[in-house]
Amino acid sequence: MTREKKIEIAPPAKLGILTVGLGAVSTTLIAGVEAIRRGICKPIGSVTQMATIRLGKRTEERNPLIKDFVPLSPLEDVRFGGWDVFHDDGYKAAENAQVLGKEHLDELRPYMERIKPMAAVFDPRYVKKLKGETTNVKQGKSLMDKADALMADMDAFADREKCDRLVVVWCASTEAFLEQKPVHKSLADFEKGLKDSSPEIAPSMVYAYAAIKKGIPYANGAPGLNCEIPALQELADKTGAPISGKDFKTGQTLMKTIIAPGLKARMLGLGGWFSTNILGNRDGEVLDDPESFKTKEVSKLGVLDYILQPEVYPELYKNLYHKVRINYYPPRGDAKEGWDNLDIFGWMGYPMQIKIDFLCRDSILAAPVALDLALFMDLAARAGLKGIQEWLSFYYKSPIVREGLYPEHDLFIQQTKLKNTLRYLMGEDLITHLGNEYYGF
Repeated sequence: MTREKKIEIAPPAKLGILTVGLGAVSTTLIAGVEAIRRGICKPIGSVTQMATIRLGKRTEERNPLIKDFVPLSPLEDVRFGGWDVFHDDGYKAAENAQVLGKEHLDELRPYMERIKPMAAVFDPRYVKKLKGETTNVKQGKSLMDKADALMADMDAFADREKCDRLVVVWCASTEAFLEQKPVHKSLADFEKGLKDSSPEIAPSMVYAYAAIKKGIPYANGAPGLNCEIPALQELADKTGAPISGKDFKTGQTLMKTIIAPGLKARMLGLGGWFSTNILGNRDGEVLDDPESFKTKEVSKLGVLDYILQPEVYPELYKNLYHKVRINYYPPRGDAKEGWDNLDIFGWMGYPMQIKIDFLCRDSILAAPVALDLALFMDLAARAGLKGIQEWLSFYYKSPIVREGLYPEHDLFIQQTKLKNTLRYLMGEDLITHLGNEYYGF
């Protein structure tokens, strides 16, 4: 049965994607999209560009590409900009990040050099290992002044690039651990805190406020306390801005959300899961600070509890010992290594082990996630889906949800939610295993 569509068929013209931070992830994203547009490479890792979606019964054999099914902005119509504490243009920043090879950077150099970072909102108390260039850090009497300056940047970029719509994606460093404070509880208290330059308002919250205030979708790719605070949820409901987060799910946590559901599905026990990482990029340097590491640790540790449900399956998971370590190791650069040891047990309690050694490339995994989120967040805005976009939990280590709900971490349940949301928006039946003609499903 065909249902009413919830979104316009064709998106308006150009989409501006503004990234907070012009570092490894952002420059890899920008260079990759331009390389795809030139036919140099394929968009491997991007669900929006390469994945299909099944429609109707299996016997109908309708499996279009998601990008052909849903009215996403085509890559040809995407424009990039962003903010950073360093003056380096896109080419220099990508060269410093050492993610992409010389053969790609040389070919893309003229385009990447045109990406000039706008002055950033920065507070060294929240990223102690990073020293910004003071000439590329916004000045102002208050945090509200800086938020106003960010909104002016957004308007200027949209005018310059002739963009109809914008999306803001946080791709900057992990901030120091911060718990919710009274200033975060309501919009009125938060706006007063901005005017008073409250030290309990992190720079990322200023970006989030500026975007949401203008009704612009905002996605948080880092684990810090950010757009999920009640004050900014209140603002998002008021302006209609979609928000999502937090912390791009890329390497080690991606593996956990794939493997843990499999162990649980087969009712195999898990006594311990030890995870360690070595990486040498700017993210690794920032996470070498204990306060920034705590923010990341909290994001990583919550995954297994929600997937395994130890309160439901105490014989299998109640005594699970879960440890996460991140070590800064400069020689490795962006080529992060995630090593995991799992102590599992099976029939009659006999012990077994699983070892995982994931030699991944952090930004190569994160760039397509950032792209998908930007395109899907824009879709959400055009569909009138305001506030928290839980259907995009698929992309996050620590998905934010509305008060009273718990986050879903199982990657396969998350994927079902994502695709069913797309079916709903386009007036197609949701896919389940039940129906009047069971074998057709």
